[in-house]
Amino acid sequence: MAKAIEIIPLGGIGEFGMNCMAVRYGDEMLILDAGMGFPEESSYGVDVCVPDFDFLDEYKDDITAIILTHGHEDHLGALPYLLKKFNVPVYCSHFTAGLAESKLEEHELTRDVLVHRVEPRQVVEIGAFSVEFIRVSHSLVDCFSLAITTPAGTIIHTGDYKVDETPVIGEAIDLRTFRRYGQEGVLALLSDSTNATVPGRTPSERAVIPAFQEIFAEAEGRIIVAAFASSIHRLQIVFDVAQQYDRKVCVLGRSMLKNVEIAERLGYLDVHENEVISLQQAKQMDDSDVVFLVTGSQGEPRAVLMQLATQGYKGLQIGDGDTVVLSARIIPGNERAISRLIGDIYKRGANIIDEKRRLIHVSGHASQEDIRILVEAVRPEFVVPIHGEYRMLYRHKEYLKNHVGYDEEHIVLIENGDVLELEEGRATIIDKRDVKRTFIDESGFEEIEYETVRERKQLAYDGVLTPVVTINEKSGALEATPEIVARGVIGAEGADGMMRDLQRVVTEAVESATSAERNDLSLLKERVRVELKRFVQRETGARPVIVPVVVQV
Repeated sequence: MAKAIEIIPLGGIGEFGMNCMAVRYGDEMLILDAGMGFPEESSYGVDVCVPDFDFLDEYKDDITAIILTHGHEDHLGALPYLLKKFNVPVYCSHFTAGLAESKLEEHELTRDVLVHRVEPRQVVEIGAFSVEFIRVSHSLVDCFSLAITTPAGTIIHTGDYKVDETPVIGEAIDLRTFRRYGQEGVLALLSDSTNATVPGRTPSERAVIPAFQEIFAEAEGRIIVAAFASSIHRLQIVFDVAQQYDRKVCVLGRSMLKNVEIAERLGYLDVHENEVISLQQAKQMDDSDVVFLVTGSQGEPRAVLMQLATQGYKGLQIGDGDTVVLSARIIPGNERAISRLIGDIYKRGANIIDEKRRLIHVSGHASQEDIRILVEAVRPEFVVPIHGEYRMLYRHKEYLKNHVGYDEEHIVLIENGDVLELEEGRATIIDKRDVKRTFIDESGFEEIEYETVRERKQLAYDGVLTPVVTINEKSGALEATPEIVARGVIGAEGADGMMRDLQRVVTEAVESATSAERNDLSLLKERVRVELKRFVQRETGARPVIVPVVVQV
């Protein structure tokens, strides 16, 4: 009898980013994508977060490969941290491999990791799994859905996709292969939900070309286009329209320069001869002859656009007569940063064009009618919404139930850590695992424990109390009134009455301590900490970090 397939999401379900999923059959496991996310705790020395791969330690002998659907950071960014723990082969497209190897080089892993480049419709046998790579359209190039066949049935993981019949670069989504699998029988479709709340079809990447042409025709000064460095279709449009209007392109920003170089080297980006110029060349040209292609569409403080709008970037600043084009969607959580950025640009006297004013950005994700097209092509027994906040997963389910005619029992909503067991006629969540996240510091290389970030957050909100207790080494009796050092604690700083109460609580805690606690400083510290914590919470509602110090004399 065939074993069931197990699906265990480590991230990307009920949230944006950190897309990572384990697929297990028998004693073999594939990891699909290894993405990073952007945590709310960024102000506590944290730049990004990745799934906590310690969860996979119990499966370390089962993991046979990592498969990447495409090269966006929310699917690729955690790859070095995963490979440091489990050095297994990586399978991905040529362009994704270019991005992955650049990232592995930063972590000095290039020589140690085997990266297999695969083609659309190529089938790879990995143990009990047979994996076919199906071409899909997205805002990035060279993207795949994955058809994973096991003795228990076939599952299809869409990755990020939309149904674009006229992409700027490469061929259209391969619906023929999806239909072939639909005819053969698909156990489950794990389907992107990012745009499940959006009616209709997602426009083609080509839809933005007329707006860009209008902007280039109207602009008399410099044009500054900020886009995601990974949006290769959009970058190609900028290069093409710049050529059409006799402007040279100056590329600024580390990730933008890297992606343009990789895409051009691998043949995905067609840059016209002598079209790209250096920053020094751009400074010497007339404003009407140049366009800057820059990073920073999300208001990132260290990106080029923010620097251009504030202190300047290598002697270049935004000024009167410039046209700034924000050709990217606002990632949820970045609204305030982008609002500040727009304000700074207006202060410089520039004109700003965003997606609310012109059609200069289209999504790379399937809207409701795209979802219908794919589901009707694949005709799976079960649909499992993935990628997106829980409201998107739920709206995905509602749309399939109300507009595509799917039985509610065959649409399965899961969360990170759920263990979903799939076999013919059954889709059951059999377990719930505790999956956490690992934070990466601002250097981009050092991992920070979850508890460390939690303490930083607690310090920021509730402060720190340090009671200093001096006791007699032999008797354990107090030698002096306890001292209290308070930083950022509500009601404690500068309040004599509150400080006397804190001293009283510590004094009573020490005087009521048992002989065992007086002889063991760690026990005495814990007693003081607990009593002080209870008192402060009761009186102020605050939860400061309490670090007792006991001195013996």
